[in-house]
Amino acid sequence: MEDATYPKTLPEFDDWFCNEDLCIEYLLRLRWPDGFRCPGCDGGAAWRTKRGLMHCAGCGRQTSVTAGTVFHRTHSSLRLWFRAMWWVTSQKNGASALGLQRVLGMGSYETSWTWLHKLRRAMVRPGRDQLSGEVEADETFVGGVEPGGGGRHIGHKSLVAIAAEVRGRGTGRIRMRSVRDGSARSLVAFVKDCVVPGSTIITDGLTSYDGLEEAGYIHRKRIQRGASEKPDRLLPRVHRVAALLKRWLLGTHQGRVERAHLPYYLDEYTFRFNRRSSTHRGLLFYRLMQQAVAMQPTPYATLVGGLKELRISNVGT
Repeated sequence: MEDATYPKTLPEFDDWFCNEDLCIEYLLRLRWPDGFRCPGCDGGAAWRTKRGLMHCAGCGRQTSVTAGTVFHRTHSSLRLWFRAMWWVTSQKNGASALGLQRVLGMGSYETSWTWLHKLRRAMVRPGRDQLSGEVEADETFVGGVEPGGGGRHIGHKSLVAIAAEVRGRGTGRIRMRSVRDGSARSLVAFVKDCVVPGSTIITDGLTSYDGLEEAGYIHRKRIQRGASEKPDRLLPRVHRVAALLKRWLLGTHQGRVERAHLPYYLDEYTFRFNRRSSTHRGLLFYRLMQQAVAMQPTPYATLVGGLKELRISNVGT
Protein backbone atom coordinates (compact mmCIF):
# COMPACT_ATOMS: atom_id res chain seq x y z
CA MET A 1 0.00 0.00 0.00
CA GLU A 2 1.28 3.47 -0.85
CA ASP A 3 2.43 5.89 1.84
CA ALA A 4 -0.68 8.05 1.45
CA THR A 5 -3.85 8.78 3.37
CA TYR A 6 -6.55 7.49 1.05
CA PRO A 7 -7.03 6.11 -2.48
CA LYS A 8 -8.09 8.74 -5.00
CA THR A 9 -9.59 6.56 -7.74
CA LEU A 10 -11.50 3.29 -7.98
CA PRO A 11 -8.47 1.43 -9.44
CA GLU A 12 -6.38 2.69 -6.50
CA PHE A 13 -9.10 1.59 -4.10
CA ASP A 14 -9.11 -1.92 -5.59
CA ASP A 15 -5.32 -2.04 -5.29
CA TRP A 16 -5.21 -0.75 -1.71
CA PHE A 17 -7.88 -3.14 -0.39
CA CYS A 18 -7.48 -6.26 -2.50
CA ASN A 19 -7.52 -8.56 0.53
CA GLU A 20 -8.71 -8.66 4.14
CA ASP A 21 -5.25 -8.20 5.67
CA LEU A 22 -4.79 -4.86 3.93
CA CYS A 23 -8.17 -3.70 5.21
CA ILE A 24 -7.18 -4.63 8.78
CA GLU A 25 -3.88 -2.78 8.42
CA TYR A 26 -5.72 0.34 7.25
CA LEU A 27 -8.08 0.21 10.22
CA LEU A 28 -5.14 -0.24 12.58
CA ARG A 29 -3.50 2.91 11.24
CA LEU A 30 -6.71 4.91 11.52
CA ARG A 31 -7.67 3.69 14.97
CA TRP A 32 -4.18 3.95 16.49
CA PRO A 33 -2.30 6.50 14.35
CA ASP A 34 0.51 6.73 16.94
CA GLY A 35 0.75 2.97 17.34
CA PHE A 36 -1.42 0.35 19.04
CA ARG A 37 -2.33 0.91 22.68
CA CYS A 38 -3.87 -1.93 24.65
CA PRO A 39 -7.27 -0.91 26.11
CA GLY A 40 -6.49 -3.09 29.15
CA CYS A 41 -3.02 -1.96 30.27
CA ASP A 42 -2.21 0.83 27.76
CA GLY A 43 0.83 -1.11 26.63
CA GLY A 44 2.16 -0.57 23.14
CA ALA A 45 3.91 -3.89 22.48
CA ALA A 46 1.66 -6.30 20.61
CA TRP A 47 1.46 -8.63 17.63
CA ARG A 48 -1.31 -9.72 15.29
CA THR A 49 -2.66 -13.23 15.64
CA LYS A 50 -3.75 -15.43 12.75
CA ARG A 51 -7.32 -14.36 13.48
CA GLY A 52 -6.35 -10.72 13.01
CA LEU A 53 -6.51 -9.84 16.73
CA MET A 54 -3.94 -7.63 18.48
CA HIS A 55 -2.31 -9.66 21.29
CA CYS A 56 -0.84 -7.44 24.01
CA ALA A 57 2.63 -8.52 25.08
CA GLY A 58 2.09 -6.97 28.52
CA CYS A 59 -1.24 -8.32 29.78
CA GLY A 60 -2.09 -10.88 27.11
CA ARG A 61 -5.38 -9.24 26.21
CA GLN A 62 -6.55 -9.76 22.65
CA THR A 63 -8.29 -6.85 20.95
CA SER A 64 -10.20 -6.86 17.69
CA VAL A 65 -9.52 -3.88 15.46
CA THR A 66 -13.27 -3.69 14.76
CA ALA A 67 -14.41 -3.82 18.41
CA GLY A 68 -16.24 -0.66 19.49
CA THR A 69 -16.54 0.68 15.93
CA VAL A 70 -19.18 0.69 13.21
CA PHE A 71 -17.89 -2.76 12.22
CA HIS A 72 -18.36 -4.21 15.70
CA ARG A 73 -19.21 -7.95 15.57
CA THR A 74 -19.83 -7.87 11.85
CA HIS A 75 -20.13 -11.23 10.10
CA SER A 76 -19.22 -9.70 6.75
CA SER A 77 -15.75 -9.09 5.38
CA LEU A 78 -14.10 -5.70 5.82
CA ARG A 79 -13.57 -5.66 2.05
CA LEU A 80 -17.34 -5.63 1.60
CA TRP A 81 -17.74 -2.87 4.19
CA PHE A 82 -15.01 -0.81 2.49
CA ARG A 83 -16.67 -1.26 -0.89
CA ALA A 84 -19.98 -0.12 0.62
CA MET A 85 -18.35 3.00 2.09
CA TRP A 86 -16.58 3.82 -1.15
CA TRP A 87 -19.82 3.48 -3.10
CA VAL A 88 -21.82 5.55 -0.58
CA THR A 89 -19.32 8.41 -0.60
CA SER A 90 -18.80 8.36 -4.36
CA GLN A 91 -22.52 8.84 -5.08
CA LYS A 92 -22.90 12.58 -5.55
CA ASN A 93 -26.64 12.54 -4.91
CA GLY A 94 -26.61 10.07 -2.05
CA ALA A 95 -27.24 6.36 -1.76
CA SER A 96 -30.33 4.28 -1.18
CA ALA A 97 -30.49 0.88 0.51
CA LEU A 98 -31.88 -0.68 -2.66
CA GLY A 99 -29.00 0.74 -4.69
CA LEU A 100 -26.46 -0.55 -2.17
CA GLN A 101 -28.09 -3.97 -2.20
CA ARG A 102 -27.89 -4.17 -5.98
CA VAL A 103 -24.31 -2.91 -6.30
CA LEU A 104 -22.88 -5.21 -3.63
CA GLY A 105 -25.11 -8.17 -4.43
CA MET A 106 -26.51 -8.35 -0.91
CA GLY A 107 -29.15 -10.99 -0.45
CA SER A 108 -31.13 -8.96 2.07
CA TYR A 109 -32.58 -5.46 1.75
CA GLU A 110 -32.70 -5.33 5.54
CA THR A 111 -28.91 -5.78 5.68
CA SER A 112 -28.22 -2.94 3.23
CA TRP A 113 -30.70 -0.72 5.10
CA THR A 114 -28.94 -1.49 8.39
CA TRP A 115 -25.49 -0.78 6.96
CA LEU A 116 -26.56 2.57 5.54
CA HIS A 117 -28.03 3.66 8.85
CA LYS A 118 -24.88 2.62 10.70
CA LEU A 119 -22.81 4.68 8.26
CA ARG A 120 -25.13 7.69 8.57
CA ARG A 121 -24.47 7.71 12.30
CA ALA A 122 -20.77 7.87 11.52
CA MET A 123 -21.19 10.97 9.38
CA VAL A 124 -21.21 13.30 12.40
CA ARG A 125 -17.76 13.93 13.81
CA PRO A 126 -17.76 14.14 17.63
CA GLY A 127 -16.76 17.62 18.76
CA ARG A 128 -17.02 19.11 15.26
CA ASP A 129 -16.37 22.83 14.93
CA GLN A 130 -19.29 25.21 15.28
CA LEU A 131 -20.33 27.61 12.54
CA SER A 132 -19.00 31.17 12.81
CA GLY A 133 -19.13 34.66 11.31
CA GLU A 134 -22.44 35.62 9.73
CA VAL A 135 -24.94 32.77 9.82
CA GLU A 136 -28.45 32.60 8.38
CA ALA A 137 -30.98 30.61 10.45
CA ASP A 138 -34.48 29.48 9.53
CA GLU A 139 -36.80 26.47 9.62
CA THR A 140 -38.54 24.36 6.99
CA PHE A 141 -41.10 21.58 6.98
CA VAL A 142 -40.32 18.16 5.60
CA GLY A 143 -43.33 16.13 4.57
CA GLY A 144 -45.45 18.57 2.60
CA VAL A 145 -48.08 21.16 3.47
CA GLU A 146 -51.14 20.14 5.50
CA PRO A 147 -54.44 21.98 5.37
CA GLY A 148 -55.33 24.01 8.44
CA GLY A 149 -53.28 24.78 11.50
CA GLY A 150 -51.39 27.79 10.14
CA GLY A 151 -48.09 28.13 8.38
CA ARG A 152 -45.98 26.82 11.29
CA HIS A 153 -48.33 23.99 12.31
CA ILE A 154 -46.37 20.72 12.39
CA GLY A 155 -49.06 18.02 12.35
CA HIS A 156 -47.61 14.92 10.69
CA LYS A 157 -44.71 16.84 9.18
CA SER A 158 -41.25 17.34 10.66
CA LEU A 159 -39.80 20.76 11.39
CA VAL A 160 -36.13 21.10 10.47
CA ALA A 161 -33.96 23.97 11.71
CA ILE A 162 -31.20 25.08 9.32
CA ALA A 163 -28.14 27.26 9.83
CA ALA A 164 -25.86 28.28 6.94
CA GLU A 165 -22.67 30.31 7.00
CA VAL A 166 -22.50 33.42 4.81
CA ARG A 167 -19.35 33.29 2.72
CA GLY A 168 -19.44 36.30 0.42
CA ARG A 169 -22.19 35.62 -2.10
CA GLY A 170 -21.92 31.91 -1.46
CA THR A 171 -22.68 29.43 1.31
CA GLY A 172 -20.17 27.96 3.74
CA ARG A 173 -20.85 25.08 6.09
CA ILE A 174 -24.34 24.14 7.24
CA ARG A 175 -26.00 22.49 10.21
CA MET A 176 -29.48 20.95 10.38
CA ARG A 177 -31.59 19.46 13.12
CA SER A 178 -35.08 18.03 13.44
CA VAL A 179 -36.71 20.12 16.20
CA ARG A 180 -39.84 19.58 18.24
CA ASP A 181 -41.43 22.92 17.35
CA GLY A 182 -40.75 26.53 16.39
CA SER A 183 -40.52 27.78 19.96
CA ALA A 184 -37.69 29.90 21.34
CA ARG A 185 -36.63 26.96 23.49
CA SER A 186 -36.09 24.74 20.43
CA LEU A 187 -34.63 27.27 17.99
CA VAL A 188 -32.31 29.19 20.32
CA ALA A 189 -30.99 25.89 21.66
CA PHE A 190 -30.25 24.80 18.09
CA VAL A 191 -28.29 27.99 17.41
CA LYS A 192 -26.35 27.70 20.68
CA ASP A 193 -25.32 24.14 19.83
CA CYS A 194 -24.29 24.93 16.25
CA VAL A 195 -22.88 28.48 16.19
CA VAL A 196 -19.97 30.10 18.03
CA PRO A 197 -21.11 32.78 20.53
CA GLY A 198 -20.49 36.30 19.27
CA SER A 199 -21.44 35.40 15.71
CA THR A 200 -24.08 37.33 13.78
CA ILE A 201 -27.31 35.40 13.34
CA ILE A 202 -29.58 36.53 10.51
CA THR A 203 -33.23 35.48 10.80
CA ASP A 204 -36.67 36.45 9.63
CA GLY A 205 -39.11 38.20 11.95
CA LEU A 206 -40.08 35.12 13.98
CA THR A 207 -40.14 36.18 17.63
CA SER A 208 -38.74 32.80 18.74
CA TYR A 209 -35.29 34.12 17.83
CA ASP A 210 -35.60 37.19 20.05
CA GLY A 211 -33.55 35.53 22.79
CA LEU A 212 -30.41 35.29 20.65
CA GLU A 213 -28.87 38.54 21.89
CA GLU A 214 -29.31 37.44 25.49
CA ALA A 215 -27.61 34.16 24.52
CA GLY A 216 -24.53 36.07 23.36
CA TYR A 217 -25.15 36.59 19.63
CA ILE A 218 -25.58 39.60 17.39
CA HIS A 219 -29.10 39.26 16.02
CA ARG A 220 -30.02 40.78 12.69
CA LYS A 221 -33.66 40.52 11.58
CA ARG A 222 -34.82 40.68 7.99
CA ILE A 223 -38.53 41.43 7.81
CA GLN A 224 -40.62 40.59 4.76
CA ARG A 225 -42.14 43.82 3.50
CA GLY A 226 -45.34 43.03 1.70
CA ALA A 227 -46.51 40.03 -0.29
CA SER A 228 -44.45 41.07 -3.30
CA GLU A 229 -41.16 40.41 -1.48
CA LYS A 230 -40.24 36.74 -1.67
CA PRO A 231 -39.03 35.07 1.57
CA ASP A 232 -36.10 33.43 -0.24
CA ARG A 233 -34.71 36.89 -1.01
CA LEU A 234 -34.38 37.58 2.72
CA LEU A 235 -32.51 34.39 3.63
CA PRO A 236 -31.26 33.02 0.30
CA ARG A 237 -28.75 30.49 1.66
CA VAL A 238 -30.98 28.61 4.08
CA HIS A 239 -33.84 28.66 1.55
CA ARG A 240 -31.56 27.14 -1.07
CA VAL A 241 -30.33 24.50 1.38
CA ALA A 242 -33.95 23.67 2.29
CA ALA A 243 -34.94 23.34 -1.38
CA LEU A 244 -31.95 21.10 -2.13
CA LEU A 245 -32.66 18.96 0.94
CA LYS A 246 -36.27 18.34 -0.12
CA ARG A 247 -35.19 17.58 -3.68
CA TRP A 248 -32.62 15.11 -2.35
CA LEU A 249 -35.12 13.38 -0.06
CA LEU A 250 -37.64 13.13 -2.86
CA GLY A 251 -35.19 12.13 -5.59
CA THR A 252 -32.83 9.73 -3.82
CA HIS A 253 -35.22 8.40 -1.19
CA GLN A 254 -38.61 9.00 -2.88
CA GLY A 255 -39.65 11.03 0.16
CA ARG A 256 -40.12 7.85 2.19
CA VAL A 257 -38.20 8.73 5.33
CA GLU A 258 -39.54 7.76 8.75
CA ARG A 259 -39.69 10.70 11.17
CA ALA A 260 -37.66 8.70 13.72
CA HIS A 261 -34.84 8.33 11.20
CA LEU A 262 -34.93 11.82 9.72
CA PRO A 263 -32.08 13.19 11.92
CA TYR A 264 -29.67 10.70 10.35
CA TYR A 265 -30.69 11.61 6.82
CA LEU A 266 -30.04 15.22 7.80
CA ASP A 267 -26.60 14.18 9.03
CA GLU A 268 -25.87 12.49 5.71
CA TYR A 269 -26.99 15.51 3.72
CA THR A 270 -24.90 17.82 5.91
CA PHE A 271 -21.86 15.55 5.50
CA ARG A 272 -22.22 15.65 1.72
CA PHE A 273 -23.00 19.37 1.47
CA ASN A 274 -20.07 20.45 3.64
CA ARG A 275 -17.70 18.40 1.49
CA ARG A 276 -19.23 19.23 -1.88
CA SER A 277 -16.05 20.92 -3.12
CA SER A 278 -13.70 18.02 -2.28
CA THR A 279 -11.31 17.41 -5.18
CA HIS A 280 -11.23 13.65 -4.63
CA ARG A 281 -14.21 11.54 -3.65
CA GLY A 282 -11.67 9.39 -1.84
CA LEU A 283 -11.36 12.14 0.77
CA LEU A 284 -15.02 11.58 1.72
CA PHE A 285 -14.29 7.87 2.06
CA TYR A 286 -11.36 8.68 4.33
CA ARG A 287 -13.37 11.08 6.52
CA LEU A 288 -16.17 8.56 6.88
CA MET A 289 -13.67 5.83 7.71
CA GLN A 290 -12.05 8.03 10.38
CA GLN A 291 -15.38 8.62 12.03
CA ALA A 292 -16.45 4.99 11.67
CA VAL A 293 -13.56 3.80 13.87
CA ALA A 294 -14.11 6.60 16.41
CA MET A 295 -17.79 6.04 17.15
CA GLN A 296 -19.51 3.47 19.31
CA PRO A 297 -21.46 0.65 17.62
CA THR A 298 -25.22 0.97 17.17
CA PRO A 299 -27.30 -2.21 17.74
CA TYR A 300 -30.00 -3.07 15.23
CA ALA A 301 -32.74 -2.54 17.83
CA THR A 302 -31.55 1.04 18.24
CA LEU A 303 -31.45 1.57 14.47
CA VAL A 304 -35.04 0.46 14.13
CA GLY A 305 -35.91 3.12 16.68
CA GLY A 306 -39.11 1.63 18.02
CA LEU A 307 -40.60 0.68 14.67
CA LYS A 308 -42.49 -2.61 14.94
CA GLU A 309 -41.04 -3.81 11.67
CA LEU A 310 -38.92 -2.59 8.79
CA ARG A 311 -41.33 -1.75 6.01
CA ILE A 312 -39.73 -3.35 3.00
CA SER A 313 -42.11 -1.40 0.76
CA ASN A 314 -40.06 1.73 1.58
CA VAL A 315 -37.43 0.62 -0.89
CA GLY A 316 -36.16 4.15 -1.44
CA THR A 317 -34.97 4.76 2.11
